[in-house]
Amino acid sequence: MLPYKELARLDKLIHEPARLSILTALSACTLAEFLFLQELTGLTKGNLSCHLTKLEKGGLIAIDKHFVRKKIPQTTIRITSEGKAAVENHWNRLEAIHEAIRKQGANSDRRNASGE
Repeated sequence: MLPYKELARLDKLIHEPARLSILTALSACTLAEFLFLQELTGLTKGNLSCHLTKLEKGGLIAIDKHFVRKKIPQTTIRITSEGKAAVENHWNRLEAIHEAIRKQGANSDRRNASGE
């Protein structure tokens, strides 16, 4: 299969840029607070909340909402083991596709240089 076609077969739940950013950030830590993720990703509260809901429904993250000192709401997010495996697999697939495309281009360059 052509590597370009593989790009269309990537998991869209993970591949969407904001969700890929969220999952990649979460894969580097144990858990993160909502406001930290918002700052890190540059998403609005509503946008981040929407993406987190989709990721939670997909079983890729777990969200915990609680109150600190009975008054201050705090939302923490952690990546699940399924989510960690999924985002790692996604990055590996992207790298493999990229490498296949680079090799295809290198082979094309050699054919063109030899006058084929």
